[in-house]
Amino acid sequence: MINRITLGLLLAAALSACATPPTIDGSQLPATPASYKNPPAATLADGSWTLAAPADAATRGDWWLAYQDSTLNRLIDTALQHNTDLATAAARLQQARAALGVADADRMPQLGVNVGNARGTQAGAGPSGTSLLNSSNTTPVKLTSVGANFSYEIDLAGRLSGTSRAAALDAEASAALLQGSRLLVASQVAQTYFSLRLLDQQRQLLQDTVQSYARTAQLTRQRYQAGEESGLSLARIEADSEATRAQAIALDRQRAQLENALAVLTGQPASGFRLEESRWNASLPQIPAGLPAAMLARRPDVAAAQRKLLAAQTRVGVAQAAWFPDLTLTSAGGYASSQLRDIFRWSARAWSVEGLLSLPLLDGGRRQALLGSARADMEVAMADYRHSILQSLAEVEDSLSDIRLLAQQEAAQLQAVASAARASALADSRYRNGQTGQLELLDAQRSELSIRRQALSIRQDRYLASLSLIRALGGSWDDSASK
Repeated sequence: MINRITLGLLLAAALSACATPPTIDGSQLPATPASYKNPPAATLADGSWTLAAPADAATRGDWWLAYQDSTLNRLIDTALQHNTDLATAAARLQQARAALGVADADRMPQLGVNVGNARGTQAGAGPSGTSLLNSSNTTPVKLTSVGANFSYEIDLAGRLSGTSRAAALDAEASAALLQGSRLLVASQVAQTYFSLRLLDQQRQLLQDTVQSYARTAQLTRQRYQAGEESGLSLARIEADSEATRAQAIALDRQRAQLENALAVLTGQPASGFRLEESRWNASLPQIPAGLPAAMLARRPDVAAAQRKLLAAQTRVGVAQAAWFPDLTLTSAGGYASSQLRDIFRWSARAWSVEGLLSLPLLDGGRRQALLGSARADMEVAMADYRHSILQSLAEVEDSLSDIRLLAQQEAAQLQAVASAARASALADSRYRNGQTGQLELLDAQRSELSIRRQALSIRQDRYLASLSLIRALGGSWDDSASK
């Protein structure tokens, strides 16, 4: 009998070697390009994307320091400490780590103690000596027991170890998502801050324009009083001045909304948050001539997608393990007696040792369905991972393209600003000397205002493009940018 049991155990162990998850087909992953099509470019190593562990543990640097703005630094530091979305992501990481602890605990021996007290009756014997269950001749029975029990499941097919590994990968994916949330929150703070400072600059421009209109209106009023200008000219300049004031008020409304958004991002009540208006001219980060493609592996979403794929792959192996036997060793020992005073007598001792080898035979197709579901989950994870790679490459290309073209656009726009300023100054001089009418001056001033506002918008777009590149790369391209 022992030889048969031993043979069965050896056969189960041999069969368990078949419960291995399928390999991941790397050919389904997109090939990396030889270089980015938008400079600054980086030459990639071999044109292929591998399943090597992402560099999500690599330093991302405090990239916001590159903008050299102390207010921005303070806001991001506050957001990273108090943002509610980050608190949620951190709690989810703790959930994943707790689930890993549960999976690891299932692999360990289980030891417990028990104390029991049972009461009942035992049927007496009839005249013929047979038991009469419905006889009134019954004897009260009571039994008190105390002992310990031990159980341990031998992981023949790797089901428990696979479950533990999948839980560990889930925890790593949650850690990567937490890093992604930190990057997202910091970039949202920077984006909102840049938009707010753009409004400050535009409002200052409108105030300067209102002052210019006021000087023109004063001259027009003097000429009107001298009979040299009509009331129409005076009304026209006053209308332009008030319309510009209205635009400034509209900017104030937008600024209040952005200020409240910053309060939420930094985890502060909007009613007590205030960011003073400022003349702002932060530095644009200097982007190196070449960006290594390996930096894309730092992207938290790529890291999380890779961990989820490996976890799904592992769970296929767990589902396959359900087709193989489970071996559980159990042991119990203690004391049991009908008299409490005799509970710890040597004669009251009891013990048992059991080895249970179980294998389901008919389950209505449940195991097959679970295996099919696990394989489908792996295909979904593979598609998600592939998408994250393609998305990362596209976002880098978009950002590099924006940075290059916006620099050219700003250079052209600044030329337009200079020309508009000369035209406005010339029109003002001609109007004051009586060489031209008011309409020519107002047209020149309106044109200059519009061109300057466009220049400010392009400047902000350059900041946002640099911010998009940082997000696309998963952090700073310069590790020395850390505190």
